[in-house]
Amino acid sequence: MHSSFLLAEADGELVGRVSLRFELNERLAAEGGHIGYGVRPAFRRRGYATEILRQGLALLRAAGVARVLVVCNDDNAGSATVIERAGGVLESVVDGDPPFRRYWFP
Repeated sequence: MHSSFLLAEADGELVGRVSLRFELNERLAAEGGHIGYGVRPAFRRRGYATEILRQGLALLRAAGVARVLVVCNDDNAGSATVIERAGGVLESVVDGDPPFRRYWFP
């Protein structure tokens, strides 16, 4: 399966990472999505997550991925806000362990 793992740096410091899956297997289609990202705690609330997601979406689109699935834990308000502001459309909240939200970028 084609995937990429990229690091995000600012001023020579690691601030976060993104995992891109250019195709989804059954498990990723159910609960993992095309993009997984994270920002180190010291760098949160500075716009890095928004930029990491934006660039990840652009790379997937450039590779021909038409619809992009992104998930986050239901209790992760910060990530949900980033996804929604970037244009993600909430499909459902899945009652998993933990519960998680499924967003699509059309």
